[in-house]
Amino acid sequence: MNIKKIFFAAICCATLTTFADNFKGLWTTIDDETKEQKSVVQIYKHEDMYFGRIVHLFKNPDATAKLPNNPKILGLDIIWNMKPTKDKLNGGKILDPKKGSVYSCEMWRDNENLIVRGKIAFFGRNQTWVPYKGDEVLPKTETITPAIPVK
Repeated sequence: MNIKKIFFAAICCATLTTFADNFKGLWTTIDDETKEQKSVVQIYKHEDMYFGRIVHLFKNPDATAKLPNNPKILGLDIIWNMKPTKDKLNGGKILDPKKGSVYSCEMWRDNENLIVRGKIAFFGRNQTWVPYKGDEVLPKTETITPAIPVK
């Protein structure tokens, strides 16, 4: 293989990884109806894919998900298997823990915010998540291993 092709491929991979790392971090979710802060989701990378875990609930920290065995929502992975593409993360799933429903998911940045879209086929709904600005100490992503909820 030509050295120029190898160099070009390495630059492309590095650029894609750097872009996708812009999604990592803590994001505050906003309730669609009340417009109040709902939770903090930590987007983290594991084995070249991205996942999202609820690490803080602003109300009712003992709430449970509508899943078998009623697991607590706090600590639940609600996003899994997201893969970086040209300008977004997609190909993964997102869980609505209150309904127990799983949807296809894609996400992209809109300035400092994160747009998260859950969808079935072409029909879906967007949510805008904002960067978390709280002072509570939340888990480090280096120690997180995905735990995909079983439905």
